[in-house]
Amino acid sequence: MANRIRRVELTDSERGVLEERSRSQTRPQREVERARIVLMSAAGKTNADTQSALGVSRTTVQRWLDRYEESGSAGVRSDRPRAGGPKTITPEQEAEIVRRTLEGPPKGKGTHWSTRTLGPVVGVSPASVGRIWKAHGLQPHRTKTFKHSNDPNFVEKLRDVVGLYVNPPERAVVFSVDEKSQVQALDRTQPGLPLKKGRAGTMTHDYKRHGTTTLFAVLNVASGEVLGDCHKRHRHQEFLRFMRSVVKTADHKLDIHVILDNYATHKHAKVKAWLAKNPRVHFHFVPTSSSWLNLIERFFGELSQRQLKRLAVTSVEQLIDAITTYIDRRNEDPKPFVWTASVQHILEKVTKARATLEVLH
Repeated sequence: MANRIRRVELTDSERGVLEERSRSQTRPQREVERARIVLMSAAGKTNADTQSALGVSRTTVQRWLDRYEESGSAGVRSDRPRAGGPKTITPEQEAEIVRRTLEGPPKGKGTHWSTRTLGPVVGVSPASVGRIWKAHGLQPHRTKTFKHSNDPNFVEKLRDVVGLYVNPPERAVVFSVDEKSQVQALDRTQPGLPLKKGRAGTMTHDYKRHGTTTLFAVLNVASGEVLGDCHKRHRHQEFLRFMRSVVKTADHKLDIHVILDNYATHKHAKVKAWLAKNPRVHFHFVPTSSSWLNLIERFFGELSQRQLKRLAVTSVEQLIDAITTYIDRRNEDPKPFVWTASVQHILEKVTKARATLEVLH
């Protein structure tokens, strides 16, 4: 019966082992649970008390008390062998599957293997290929993009920009600036269906274009606030107009350090002339092909994912209003992006990437 007391006897050493398991934060949860079942029984708790306290069934309590009486603490540490046929895939076959996966299919057979194309080649089922891929962390259907910077001043620029993030100068404000160009005002050809239980929201795969805009944006690295302005074009004229508005927002007693990419507009002769007339403004360029060093890109990613990806508008004006509203709402409770990667850590990864590319190519 569930309310009966089934008290097991424990030696001091066995009690110590079980108590250690019951408090463990690293052992599998099933081991922790089994140890607690035995300890509660040894403490004189009824089966019903144990079931209620641990949220387990009566069968579970009885099973692990039986196992403990049969084999001691070792009996509740691991499961018994399960029914089923013996493993039929040899280590040699597994190694062959991994090798072929890494090498890819023969020329003309596609760019990568799938479980269904590789299975017949190596003489195993697609499910077996999938299990081996999972065990070895292989995902041939996925790729990630990258671009290695060949900037000869990469290290100097890296130290400069990361230094502004982790150790900004005193009596200065640090801004991250860039343009998000060709933001499209898109409308769907038919109304979508809303999100509901058991069904994702829907939208048509095709759309109507209603023009584009360019978002000029600046991120205050310390506060997380964003200032944005939309223009039809992104020439040096628009960039200068935007930078003048940015400078006006900063305390006139502070120097202004601006992190930006190597777009030609940022290095135009008229921009350089403006910098010469504004000595408290300092430009810091990230290395070429290293937009990931510019924190404003993190905001652009957030804007795209949270506001633009599913947005449907019928005009550029509506698009600009949606962007402006999002920035205003965000600035009500801004959260800064905190840079954590050290220069040394980044250089180690870059060095490793260079070495790998040199070996492969």
